Amino acid sequence: MIVTAAPSFKQVVREIWKPLALLFVWDVIVTITYFLLPFRAPSLPLTLFGSALALFLGFRSNSAYQRWWEGRGLWGLMINASRNLARQARNFLPDDEALDMKRTIVLRQIAYVNALRCQLRRQPVDAEVHRFLSKGEADFALARTNVANGIVDGTSRRINLARQNGWIDTIQQTAMESVLIDIANAQGGMERLKNTPLPNQYRFFPTIFTHLFCILLPIGLVETLGLATPLGSTIAGLMFLIVLAIGDDLVDPFANTAHDLPLCAMCRTIEIDLLQAIGDEAPEPMKPDKAGVLW
Repeated sequence: MIVTAAPSFKQVVREIWKPLALLFVWDVIVTITYFLLPFRAPSLPLTLFGSALALFLGFRSNSAYQRWWEGRGLWGLMINASRNLARQARNFLPDDEALDMKRTIVLRQIAYVNALRCQLRRQPVDAEVHRFLSKGEADFALARTNVANGIVDGTSRRINLARQNGWIDTIQQTAMESVLIDIANAQGGMERLKNTPLPNQYRFFPTIFTHLFCILLPIGLVETLGLATPLGSTIAGLMFLIVLAIGDDLVDPFANTAHDLPLCAMCRTIEIDLLQAIGDEAPEPMKPDKAGVLW
């Protein structure tokens, strides 16, 4: 996620130079053709086309941003639920008998959020997951199709074992299980966003209509702008292409690009809070890179 007030100039140029160059070349071709072979093009149909397209792209961008913000809200719930689970494990379980169990539950939650991050980004499970699980625990979770869910199931079994050993009562077990339910619900919402793209009509038709509009735009403007057509038409067409790109950038909040949610940073936040909750040394928060992107 870009966290600076304005994206870097290099980032902007890298993303727009190709469509900008194509638009400019096409606009120059239309302008030269107009002066060699003058023609007239009605402007009203193009105006109506542009107005309808702007509304269509606006609805699409709003839908994409709603998905992006819902993903951020679900990760906010995950951060809070992780803190709640660590606090319950620290306060409910006795220090003398269940110290290892307490630490295991907290460390498993750190491994869980990192495993979920990898799943949402379609990446293999990385070292951050193995670092907080013992080999036997890691092997059991990695054998599952849904690794993150396997880690949560293992945590639930440990909470049940703590109740069987008399370290917590049924009321405390119910409270901890309710937090695990919140965690599972948040994961389910994230998986829904990841596995359910925008309807095909919201992806295919805006792309076709936007490119068609950019092709027709200089034809409708050249009679009015004349030699300034390459400049004016290119800028106007680029605005529509940028709005189209905004929807593409936001529609998948877990795609691991500069415009997506900073899952690594949020996992680090959880790691810091949970390690400090059990008195362990915690790493520093993640910072944006040189391009102002927080991953």
